[in-house]
Amino acid sequence: MTTRRDTVIGNARIVLAERVIEHGWIALVAGRIAEIGEGKAPEAGVDAAGDLIMPGLIELHTDHLEAHYVPRPKVFWNPVAAVISYDGQLATSGITTVLDSLRVWREDGAEEVDGRAVVLAEAIASAREASLLRADHFLHLRCEIPMPSVVEEAKELVGRPEVRLMSLMDHTPGQRQFRDEAKLRDYYRGKGGGKTDAELDVLFERRLAYQKAYAADNMRSIVALAHQYAVPLASHDDTTAENVADAVRDHVAVGEFPTTMEAARGLHEAGIGILMGAPNVVRGGSHSGNIAAVDLACEGLLDILSSDYIPSSLLMAALQLPRRVPTIDLASAVRTVTKAPAEAVRLTDRGEIARGKRADLIRVHVAGEVPVVRSVWREGDRVA
Repeated sequence: MTTRRDTVIGNARIVLAERVIEHGWIALVAGRIAEIGEGKAPEAGVDAAGDLIMPGLIELHTDHLEAHYVPRPKVFWNPVAAVISYDGQLATSGITTVLDSLRVWREDGAEEVDGRAVVLAEAIASAREASLLRADHFLHLRCEIPMPSVVEEAKELVGRPEVRLMSLMDHTPGQRQFRDEAKLRDYYRGKGGGKTDAELDVLFERRLAYQKAYAADNMRSIVALAHQYAVPLASHDDTTAENVADAVRDHVAVGEFPTTMEAARGLHEAGIGILMGAPNVVRGGSHSGNIAAVDLACEGLLDILSSDYIPSSLLMAALQLPRRVPTIDLASAVRTVTKAPAEAVRLTDRGEIARGKRADLIRVHVAGEVPVVRSVWREGDRVA
């Protein structure tokens, strides 16, 4: 008796979790991967023409939805339309599963998108319920710990089943990502027409006051909330041994964007997965002047990549890693954008090409140094 195959993809370079099949085929049945073989496909189907077939990319930290929702200063787009536009960009970048990163705090006079987490969560849910989305969307709650309202706002969202990650963030001037306060000033000068030094003086003074007044209690409350709802935690911009000790104390699963080699080594020794920005790899360094992702990769300290603010960077960075780090082969590099992020947030049904896993796949053609996503399948259905 032969198995009915819904789709067969042949003549492909297939990236498995541990190796690459240079000439092989995959059969999809009922949205799952049913068979994987080497050589010629057993029947006619999709001819990949020698292109790479990879698992769909899995994105844990992208705030790129904000650019679609607030495309210009003081311009708020229809939130559902913004989600659909953003989702299309993700899919055509090869991302089939995404944790949409929402700012869970309000801060007057800083970022226009602050305080809109519930609006965007509802828009994502509406688009999902109407079957308008190509990628599978979950939520990542970015909790700015010193902000007075962060605990109450997190409580509004944390009970949703789509919440898969909460990050503990603190952008107080003079520490973590912005130990060099001048870098933070440069950031805000370039945002939305820019801020004057006088305005920044007021903003920074208020943030320092918030940190002193609220951070310790809010940290305990947010950590307790994550543990109560069994949501994995991420630390953010760990810089010192003290930051790492806090992450260990709070049972953090992922260390996002450590800024120093010291912090990265500490996270690694504690068994905490290290996430770095794919743009950092593509650009050859951090835009904030912190540690380079490739330097961490050379030390065996890179587990997960995130596109952060540009979706197409995720695939580009994964394919560049083997050229930049001799100890990383193609299969290992692809794990940083597929299997490793899936495991970090307990999505065990996807992230690798293996029998029984979801048929979330992408076909990638590499033209020089630029990868082009030619086809995308989500649960066996062609979505891009």
